[in-house]
Amino acid sequence: MDKSDQLRILSTFHYVVGGIAGIFSLFPLIHVGFGVAMVRGVLDHGNPPPPFIGWILIGIGSLFIAAGLTYAILVILAGRYLAARQHYFFCLVIAGIETIFMPFGTVLGVFTIIALIQEPVKALFATEP
Repeated sequence: MDKSDQLRILSTFHYVVGGIAGIFSLFPLIHVGFGVAMVRGVLDHGNPPPPFIGWILIGIGSLFIAAGLTYAILVILAGRYLAARQHYFFCLVIAGIETIFMPFGTVLGVFTIIALIQEPVKALFATEP
């Protein structure tokens, strides 16, 4: 298998993992929804929770959504850069960050690091604009 084909396949997998990460990062919308319901008083049946609990749920849920979507965008961007053979160090750093996210990110990150540290791949990044 040619190194160029290897980078193309890794790029495709980055798009897939980025899409999956983007979908999973929207799960905290449930917490944001409950927080909004608490703040608006929809859950006021008997002994209602204090409104600040709702604000905490909204804040933490929004933070997790923003972090997850940022991660997904960075993974997709790394896939784009791998396909274009640009920004070698960015791709290497994102591959390292991907290894934290089990199981798909770990596998993809390790394979990307293994591919990127090879000299022929470094040469491909150096020759392409």
